[in-house]
Amino acid sequence: MCGIAGKLHFDPNKPIAADLIGRINGSLAHRGPDSEGIWHNKSGRISLAQRRLAIVDLSPTGYQPMQSQDGNVCITYNGEIYNHPELKQQFEQDGLRYRGTSDTESLLFAYQKYGANCVDHLRGMFAFALWDDPKQRLMLARDRFGQKPLYYAQTSDGIVFASEIRSLIQDDSIQLDVDPLMIDSFFTTGFIPAPHTIFKQIRCLPPASRLIWQDGSCRIERYWELDHSRKSNLREAEAIEKTKHMLEEAVRLRLMSDVPLGAFLSGGVDSSAVVALMADLTDQPVKTFSIGFDDPTFNETEYAQQIAQQFDTDHQEFIVTADMFTDLPAIVHAYGQPFADSSALPTWHVSRLTRQHVTVALNGDGGDEMFGGYARYQANALSGRYAAIPQPIRSATGALAQLLPEPTGAKNPVRRFKNFVTAQTGTPAEKYARWLTLTQQTQRQRLYTPQMMAWVKEHDPLAIIKAPYSKTGLQAVDQPLAADIAHYLPDNLLVKADIATMAHGLEGRSPFLDHKLAEFAAGLSPDLKLNGRQTKYILKKSMEGILPHNILYRPKQGFAVPIGRWFKQDLRQTTRDILLDPKSISRGWFEADSIETLLDEHASGRRNHRYPIWALLVLELWAQTILDRPRSEHASPISLSLNN
Repeated sequence: MCGIAGKLHFDPNKPIAADLIGRINGSLAHRGPDSEGIWHNKSGRISLAQRRLAIVDLSPTGYQPMQSQDGNVCITYNGEIYNHPELKQQFEQDGLRYRGTSDTESLLFAYQKYGANCVDHLRGMFAFALWDDPKQRLMLARDRFGQKPLYYAQTSDGIVFASEIRSLIQDDSIQLDVDPLMIDSFFTTGFIPAPHTIFKQIRCLPPASRLIWQDGSCRIERYWELDHSRKSNLREAEAIEKTKHMLEEAVRLRLMSDVPLGAFLSGGVDSSAVVALMADLTDQPVKTFSIGFDDPTFNETEYAQQIAQQFDTDHQEFIVTADMFTDLPAIVHAYGQPFADSSALPTWHVSRLTRQHVTVALNGDGGDEMFGGYARYQANALSGRYAAIPQPIRSATGALAQLLPEPTGAKNPVRRFKNFVTAQTGTPAEKYARWLTLTQQTQRQRLYTPQMMAWVKEHDPLAIIKAPYSKTGLQAVDQPLAADIAHYLPDNLLVKADIATMAHGLEGRSPFLDHKLAEFAAGLSPDLKLNGRQTKYILKKSMEGILPHNILYRPKQGFAVPIGRWFKQDLRQTTRDILLDPKSISRGWFEADSIETLLDEHASGRRNHRYPIWALLVLELWAQTILDRPRSEHASPISLSLNN
């Protein structure tokens, strides 16, 4: 696990400035505290760099950037190839000889044997940049689900790339023009969808994609896509057994490490299943780490404690309070662009705690998207039945929903009823996209300035989320899963996990994102995922007898943060001061009167505006920590807090 970077000049006679690559690489030190390396080809037109977090092969034979044994190819790589032992055995049978035990060598050999199609033979998470000197070819690639990030920009003189947006800011040839359309996308969903970023010139390489530059041309190819249309005919008993077997294999593969490892444990089904299987596969107590809240409505540490006791883990907990909010500027700065998933705050703190004990942590990310775990998947299925109700009854129900008072609790049944009914217009894609929105269009229109409205008037911020619904052959249950795997998972959940963990030099591993397990899950019939009112049906059945019944079948809690209460109490004045500061208003994005109304309505309890307030706050803190500061100051994490 590492931070990678590099630059290619289109002019073969123009060398890369050494100080530029040094600055870019230095800005990634938190991702790789163990060693650093920079490589230039003979002409100096291409430079590759890496900061290394040593996980497999801690010796110098694992250092990067790494050249092939004939010197023709050089790679800088971030990730883990879990089928490395299998590849190593295969390549050694072919007569190849390894210098060490690093999986980077397997990646180099795979490229030399399969060329750009080497990615098809990798089972793991990765982002890498590879220079083939004889072919004068640059290849950038990213893993199937986008667990490892890779950003790039094409300038007038070349291509520059890095693991984080903040690193690219070091290159003065990149213009930092903010894209107002992406402000609109961010304020709609809380994240910015790939391939876009907040900056017009910087792009994110999409998951399961490779970028190839050669002979003056640049192309991006998608090499894999999860197929939900091909269904297996497994009976339930067979599916239960195979689900358990494949998840166990995915966990076992992710125990490959030469450094201490543990697991995040929320007390939900996914992380509990991972911990249970780890406990069975290892001969030492699993080190587990949980996050909780001082608000009992949001706290589920009792369930994590139950699992920790059952499997005799070495358990650590961290309780998040409103005081943790003071770290928000540093967290926002680390993400490099606006990111409004409030669970980034506890994820940041549990990652910091975890890194004090281990270097690798397994997690439950992806379980909901693979096996149908979100309540909105149930709502999506229910909407088909709701559409069969006569129109007069649906109209009356909609009118009743509008008359009901605005509830404050995220899990409040009245809130869920209102959200469901108000979403029942338009196509299935439009309905689902609304369930993913933080702010409705009418609310955004009230907040935006006339200038902002002029910029975004033709923009549909939900178009990219609705796109997967256009695929043919998908059953209704699979449509929202495919949509989430395309954007919500890589652009929100995996961005959150990567930045929070790597900011502290911690590697996160996700067994549920094993692509073979995912392909199996995609092939399951819909009733094995959503069975009546039961979500993740087959996964839960496979864990019966291993996990307690109350863990398997309790309502899903999620990783919510009590920001609504904080904005009414602890953070009320701080938030007001930041959002209504003249400099904030002068950016020209939002109307001061509308922001003030939003804050007043929330503070009084008349309306619950926690999500738009959080998005506004994150956006302004991003502007302060990124836009308002010199580029050179982004080379290292900031120490700024709201107490400064």
